[in-house]
Amino acid sequence: MYEGVIQDLIDELGRLPGVGPKGAQRIAFHLLAADPADVRRLADVLIEVKAKARFCVVCGNVSEEETCRICADPRRDPALICVVEESKDVVAIERTREFRGRYHVLGGAISPLEGIGPEQLRIRELIARLNDDTVTEIILATDPNIEGDATAAYLTRMLRPMGLQVTRLASGLPVGGDLEYADEVTLGRAFAGRRNAGD
Repeated sequence: MYEGVIQDLIDELGRLPGVGPKGAQRIAFHLLAADPADVRRLADVLIEVKAKARFCVVCGNVSEEETCRICADPRRDPALICVVEESKDVVAIERTREFRGRYHVLGGAISPLEGIGPEQLRIRELIARLNDDTVTEIILATDPNIEGDATAAYLTRMLRPMGLQVTRLASGLPVGGDLEYADEVTLGRAFAGRRNAGD
């Protein structure tokens, strides 16, 4: 291993999702060789994002304001809510230009192995958004994997008795994949061919 601060940097980078030990080492040595102004700019942005970024009080999406730009946009259809696991999924869906409703970010998916149950997700906040009878359809856009399917099944059982149309994205998304890696055409077709959840 390396000494002192260099090993500390590698260790901290290795804690980031998707960065393994070799990737952390490559990034660390890239930063060591980089111009000090570039490193300072990166450090400043990291500090600024922690100070300014927050979660929308309505949908849970990442925002710099109390309410995100999508929730604040009066042109969005308030009768449609697309439920996603993470903010990165909102970005993936927005790239398709197929959806003109609003979103609800759960903050993850049900995963008993990781100790994540329904109470750790933003499900209560979703139910609270349905109290004024504006919403007519909930589109479940959870990832097509075991955790995403379990989350969609749980939400379907909870929402159907409320008289809402509950749909799930159509096939076309790879099983075991993440929405953020789907291309626009595949994700757009999945939206166009969505079906009733539980069917």
